[in-house]
Amino acid sequence: MAEAKAGLMYNGHPLRRADNLIYYGSMADKYIVMMQVLDSEPLKDLSMAKRVSIQLQLTSPNLKSRDRVVRSTEKSSLAEAMEFASIWLDRALSGKM
Repeated sequence: MAEAKAGLMYNGHPLRRADNLIYYGSMADKYIVMMQVLDSEPLKDLSMAKRVSIQLQLTSPNLKSRDRVVRSTEKSSLAEAMEFASIWLDRALSGKM
């Protein structure tokens, strides 16, 4: 029997990318984190993120998009943004936010 493809995970939460948007967390949970790469620079044959916007959001479909945002900030690298996203999501899901 074939196993379902798990997809990319980071610190126990799913990670999905659509163009310059990165979604961290599951829509089945109360919160997710949306990261948007605002600026990047070329590094050899890759594109390196220089500025990343981070938003902790509620997943409720009944809220308008601007009312979903709980916290937001901007970071200067994707690595730094991922660390913040992981901490914010874990705290929010555990009720410590």
